[in-house]
Amino acid sequence: MSSARISGGVSLPDRGSSSKSGGGVISRMASSFSQSPVVYQGKRVASDAAFVTKKLLKSTGKAAWIAGTTFLVLIVPLIIEMDRDQQLSELELQHASLLGSSPSASGPQK
Repeated sequence: MSSARISGGVSLPDRGSSSKSGGGVISRMASSFSQSPVVYQGKRVASDAAFVTKKLLKSTGKAAWIAGTTFLVLIVPLIIEMDRDQQLSELELQHASLLGSSPSASGPQK
């Protein structure tokens, strides 16, 4: 028995060594272009830019969450209370005008 049959069969010739392949010149140019230092550097810069953008978006999202929840907890109740105070002042002015007294005399003195 030969060693080729024991190891599993006959090996095929290497495609790169054949000079009769149809796209030889184009494939060699494409491979040399893809292995160029300029392309490598461009891919590296694009990868770094994507990484920085991803980190920036993640931290911006965190900051937006903090700002939004702070607004809901602190600012919205203040706005509601100021609106209630405004409505109460308007109601007091309306009652004072219905009773015929001066609006400055009907309200509490501060």
